[in-house]
Amino acid sequence: MAASDSGEEMQRKRGRPKASSDDQKRSHIVENAGKIFVKHGYAASTTAIVAAEAGVSKQTLYRIFESKEELFAAVVGDHRRMMLDLPRQPEQVPVSLSLERIFMIDMDEDKDMERAGLLQLVFREAPQFPELIEILNKEGLLAARQLLTDWLAERRAEGRLKLDDTASGSRMLMDMIFGGMGPPEGRASAWPDRTARLDHLRRCIAVFCKGVEAD
Repeated sequence: MAASDSGEEMQRKRGRPKASSDDQKRSHIVENAGKIFVKHGYAASTTAIVAAEAGVSKQTLYRIFESKEELFAAVVGDHRRMMLDLPRQPEQVPVSLSLERIFMIDMDEDKDMERAGLLQLVFREAPQFPELIEILNKEGLLAARQLLTDWLAERRAEGRLKLDDTASGSRMLMDMIFGGMGPPEGRASAWPDRTARLDHLRRCIAVFCKGVEAD
């Protein structure tokens, strides 16, 4: 190898970025923390457990997240994408089909259980930790609802919807869809099978769209 080639190779090695950036570490910690919170509950989950499961030091964890509460807020924010697939690029398909995709109604059962698990944790432990409801509202439900409100407003601006109050419409949709899904632990009694549940959710979306779609 020529000397110049060797020098260029050494320069590339010296200039190579760190294998794991803080953003990557943050995502990795949040992913592991979400599983731990759902499995053990908020009270029993510690930053030491999260650090061990994520394979990072406690010093690294506290450099990225100042407290367990801040870490939980990050988990809820990350979880929001599992609630609604928003924001998303405009697509030339019926509004009803877009809404099915936004709510991910055909999500596989394991993912669906994971989606519901964090909500159940919050409502179960809120009496002991009332700040969890505030975090859920700020980072999760309210933020997700605002994204849906904005999406409906965009479709109205396109002339595809005649919805006079998009905030009310987003609340209505989330109540219908998430309420219609039923709690995962009780779906066996609420629905005879997965097909019946999906048919119901599609019917909810169809009824909503029939009422608000432009003529």
